Amino acid sequence: MDLSKSLIAGLIIATSFLGGCASNSAQEQADVARTNSAAVDTSDPRDPFEPVNRKLWDFNWDVLDAYILRPVTVTYVTVMPQAARTGLVNITDNLQEPANFLNNMFQGKVDDGLDSLARFLINTTVGLVGTFDVASKIGIERKEEQFGETLAVWGLDTGPFLMLPFLGPSDPRSFTGDYVDGFAFPMSLLEGSVNLARIGISVLETRAQLLDQEAQLEQSIDDYAFVKNAYFENLEFRVTDGKSGDKAIDDEQLDDFADFEAMLEGNDFDSYEESSEEAVEESTEIEDTPVDNTEKAKLKEKHGK
Repeated sequence: MDLSKSLIAGLIIATSFLGGCASNSAQEQADVARTNSAAVDTSDPRDPFEPVNRKLWDFNWDVLDAYILRPVTVTYVTVMPQAARTGLVNITDNLQEPANFLNNMFQGKVDDGLDSLARFLINTTVGLVGTFDVASKIGIERKEEQFGETLAVWGLDTGPFLMLPFLGPSDPRSFTGDYVDGFAFPMSLLEGSVNLARIGISVLETRAQLLDQEAQLEQSIDDYAFVKNAYFENLEFRVTDGKSGDKAIDDEQLDDFADFEAMLEGNDFDSYEESSEEAVEESTEIEDTPVDNTEKAKLKEKHGK
């Protein structure tokens, strides 16, 4: 099972700030209790297990990341040459290409699936077991797809948000997808220390990319909510291939914008103001000039009254 994706995301979380002080008044104590309860129960339908998830989140950050993962990652980045790191990442990515091929095909992305297969064949042979990403150099880019994303395309919902010990943020759909991807060739053939090394490299490299982003997490008001929302946004981004942020504009909005743009291009602001002033003056003349009702009605009709 590929644990790297969920493990790293979970180990970047930070502790939430607990507030509240004791009050001598029973009414004030009740208010504090309601406030604390509201802080935990955000009524997020995606997160029915939030109280438990928050405790696991604190454990992942306060213990695992602070005392294990972050120190090891800093040492890894300091000691390991960049060329060696790139080669290790290329190898681990290459092992996932057959799973990418299957998931792309399952999602109906035939061209992307064939690209994944071609990448695996080229990088495994010419690229020396994937050490060098030759396929990218000749224009065949990586098309990563996981089985959890395939289930999403087939219409399966994520299910409740889960903060897993050691593994971090997850959901039933993604967890199942990672498990299934682990049976794809050649990862199914990896055993013991080799498989652990693959997972370890993925974990360290992903954590290393987050070292410069820790300040953003620490400055957030609610770290737990920040990580949860980022997890779902990233998941939706991957499922929709980056199209989740597109905002559709209806025809009426486009027409209104086109009219406004045409006004700006066809008339300068001064002429627009002069036209408005003339219209006001003519309207005033209509009201003040003593004319018969028939003529007045014609004038009003002419000016849109």
